[in-house]
Amino acid sequence: MKCIVLCLFILISSCSGNSQTDRVAVVKNNDGYKLVVNDADFMINGMNWDYFPIGTNYNYRLWDQPENLIKEAVDYEMTLLKAIGVNAVRQYTEVPPKWIQYIYEKHGIYTMLNHSFGRYGLKIDGVDIPKTDYADPATQKHLLSEIESMVLEYRDTPGLLMYLLGNENNFGLFWEGAETEDIPEKNPEIVAQAQAMYTLFNKAALRIKGLDTSIPVAMCNGDLQFLDIIADSCGDIDIFGTNMYRGESFGDAFERVAKELDKPILFTEFGSDAYNSVEQREDQASQAHYVIKNWEEIYENAAGLGLSGNSIGGFTFQFTDGWWKYGQTRNLDIHDNNASWSNGGYEFDYQKGTNNMNEEWFGICAKGPTDGRGLYKAIPRAAYFALQEIHQLDPYNSGTDLQEIEMHFNSIQVRDAVFRAQGKGM
Repeated sequence: MKCIVLCLFILISSCSGNSQTDRVAVVKNNDGYKLVVNDADFMINGMNWDYFPIGTNYNYRLWDQPENLIKEAVDYEMTLLKAIGVNAVRQYTEVPPKWIQYIYEKHGIYTMLNHSFGRYGLKIDGVDIPKTDYADPATQKHLLSEIESMVLEYRDTPGLLMYLLGNENNFGLFWEGAETEDIPEKNPEIVAQAQAMYTLFNKAALRIKGLDTSIPVAMCNGDLQFLDIIADSCGDIDIFGTNMYRGESFGDAFERVAKELDKPILFTEFGSDAYNSVEQREDQASQAHYVIKNWEEIYENAAGLGLSGNSIGGFTFQFTDGWWKYGQTRNLDIHDNNASWSNGGYEFDYQKGTNNMNEEWFGICAKGPTDGRGLYKAIPRAAYFALQEIHQLDPYNSGTDLQEIEMHFNSIQVRDAVFRAQGKGM
């Protein structure tokens, strides 16, 4: 009898708890597309998350710090994210698998694992290549080898939600640096390069699926550029991810992806900066306004609500300000207010012929000073508190319809979020 009880206990223990790897799948039915995790519908309430203390840039690596410091930083920030209903973060492949598992088991937050796929150049055989040539056989071999290594390292990691390939790599065909610029027009001379790149994306997706079928594979495109080539070349990608900054509305994005790709759409980046370049001041109210409007459309286009039915969520950009974003390697301890690109969708500070998007001010939290240990406090802006209300709604709940979504979002008052943010440090 004791043996039977002990064996039963072991069986129950092995089948319960967060330590088990999850079953994640893209499911399509008559209502549209959903992401399903462990047989439950899962709307991604995501956040682009990183950790760069003031005075550092992309060369800083949290995961190289002492373990007690890593744990303190992760616990602090994930607690803030969990408090506003975030259920997934976007991280790049530098994060060790054990911290993906830790974030999931301690805080219940999944990770979308992002391989940049040559977005910022490559190093092949010790040689730095600043701009990736996706048609080059050596480059193809190198990237596919990296993808294989990634899957072998991370597969079966508890808390791993999906693989994400690239970061608006189509813009990398035009831009050589990492700084954001105006979205380029489709250039006929680059179409052949785009064709090679998206074909390689598809090969990478197939390589991943040959090694791991437990979670989906997504790609990250810049807006909807080259959608025709993607439709022809990327049929094995499970999810179309896009970094999209169009202002209050994503416009035709849901409909076009449904019609031209027949894929679920995931907003891998979106949002607004919190700086008014006309008035030269922080503008928390405007940032919160755009975040609210964007999430309302994401929820409205979820499966079963009668619209496009292919929205599976998004990752707000971003958790804290990136003080290194404008100069990359200079003025790292200065919060630059230089606007580096122009976007008419953000009417609160748009003036024709001038830039209005402030790359260092996209955080839903401002960043406090770095202490002697290399840690800092996040200072929530109005958008943080708006998201706390936004994510209280689950568009998949029984009985949720477009009217209920509209009522929910109409009840979120920007002025209340601004009031809550005033004087608050957490």
